[in-house]
Amino acid sequence: MTPVTSATITQGSPDYRDAGLVFPPGFTFGSATASYQVEGAFDEDGRGPSIWDTFSKTPGRVWNGDTGDVACDHYHRVDADLDLMKELGLGAYRFSIAWPRIMPTGTGEVNQAGIDFYSRLVDGLLERGILPVATLYHWDLPQALEDAGGWPVRATADAFERYAEVMGAALGDRVHTWTTLNEPWCSAYLGYGQGGHAPGRHEPAAALAAVHHLNLGHGRAVQALRATSTGDPDYSITLNFHVLRGVGDGAGEAMRRIDGLANRVFTHPLLKGEYPSDVVADTASVTDWSFVRDGDLTAIHQPIDVLGVNYYSTATVQLWDGVSPKQMNDGHKGAAGGTAWPGSDQLVEFVAQPGPYTEMGWNIAPEGLEELLLALKAEFPAQPLMVTENGAAFADVVADDGSVPDPERLDYLRRHFTAAHRALEQGVDLRGYFVWSLLDNFEWGYGYAKRFGIVRVDFDSLERTVKDSGRWYAELAKTGVLPA
Repeated sequence: MTPVTSATITQGSPDYRDAGLVFPPGFTFGSATASYQVEGAFDEDGRGPSIWDTFSKTPGRVWNGDTGDVACDHYHRVDADLDLMKELGLGAYRFSIAWPRIMPTGTGEVNQAGIDFYSRLVDGLLERGILPVATLYHWDLPQALEDAGGWPVRATADAFERYAEVMGAALGDRVHTWTTLNEPWCSAYLGYGQGGHAPGRHEPAAALAAVHHLNLGHGRAVQALRATSTGDPDYSITLNFHVLRGVGDGAGEAMRRIDGLANRVFTHPLLKGEYPSDVVADTASVTDWSFVRDGDLTAIHQPIDVLGVNYYSTATVQLWDGVSPKQMNDGHKGAAGGTAWPGSDQLVEFVAQPGPYTEMGWNIAPEGLEELLLALKAEFPAQPLMVTENGAAFADVVADDGSVPDPERLDYLRRHFTAAHRALEQGVDLRGYFVWSLLDNFEWGYGYAKRFGIVRVDFDSLERTVKDSGRWYAELAKTGVLPA
């Protein structure tokens, strides 16, 4: 993406702590979760195992040995959670469907109990005036498909297309927005390159093959959903964008490379029908891209109604000279998901950024969200956008009166909503904003150590408590005016 200079960013309070900003009529205020992070019921009603069931039960993979076996028990508490969403005034709820709950082995027979659960969820949302935004894939690949090769093999995209057909026929009369994939960058690079996410593989060539088959799966799924949905849903994909800063003499080159691997390798085939030639050249020592077949780019390049934008922080990169691929594999970090791709004798590395930070160690930079939205508008001016995830983890403490004051999260959200509003004022076609997350939940490799929710979950009793940030957000959702 082309960087946006500070001169193009709307001036307001320099710290982005505005108040009283009015969002336009029809702007969607929502919140989001993911199936493996909240549902639990990992082996009930016909659900098969996913790669995250396997990964989380592998010693040393997840903090404290935590798993999503119970998580927030949303599967059994769905009605109460729906009432909570209504209490918060949510206009939309972004949830994901567990593929192994629908098709336990990823292919073959459909599990009707899984269909019934999500049908009840969608009906419950509509009864409460909340728009259902359904994500087909938020990382919980059926383990049987991984055993057959996972996303690096083409057959997984074939299976994903069939899964999309099933869900379109089941829920496409009622779902407001279909999202095919959540953050394919994470699925490809963290799952198959860096290894910190399921399935935990360290194979650079496989990671790039996964990039392509995820892109292909998206395009085929959009076509399948359109063919089977009998309502009038919108179609979408959600990407986590890298908003880059560069340091050192090679800053521009470092930013170009990571922008290619992290951003353009998805946006260009999805929205332009092509892979960036510089990315293909940069990765020539890793793969020859022979997994891209005739017709693939046409299949990937499907019109979408909205592009989902996930943003949490910026990233700073630098270029190192004289680092060999062997040295890279011996512990150097960087590039996509911490796995550094060699380009001749150079290596791109992520470097520490100035704070303040969230509990995840991510820097707090609301200006990055404004910059990102403006950059996307500049590159894809006709493409509507939606902030599909933004939020922060902090170490919340329950007060003596049982309340959960979380001033840091509230401040984080206020500043990022200010950034979104400034982008709106500059003509960005931004349709809505989903706070991550509705509930404290299983935070992947961090287990239950990190809390992102605007609602606290006691993981012993599973009791829900709306945090101060949740009450603040409810006021915003109900009035459309940014509270102080």
